[in-house]
Amino acid sequence: MLSLAVVSCRDTDNETDDESAIREEMNLDTDDKVEISEDGDKIKIETSEGDEIKIKKDDGEYKKKVDRADGSESKIKVDDGEVKVKSDN
Repeated sequence: MLSLAVVSCRDTDNETDDESAIREEMNLDTDDKVEISEDGDKIKIETSEGDEIKIKKDDGEYKKKVDRADGSESKIKVDDGEVKVKSDN
């Protein structure tokens, strides 16, 4: 399943709005931890199951890396509408 949440940087005082948008878009539990960088270009999510999800925007390119609790890993890269998926499961 591919899900990618993109949050624009609006007002740094309203980080809870960005976090709420990410939680809603990705169907996260309340126990899941969400961290958003100050510039809004990096998002880190730690799920209650032990999975770690990192989403990064870099020069118009989006990258998503998922390190699962079972040791498997997947990477998704979106660049100019082209989607590349790497998985080791």
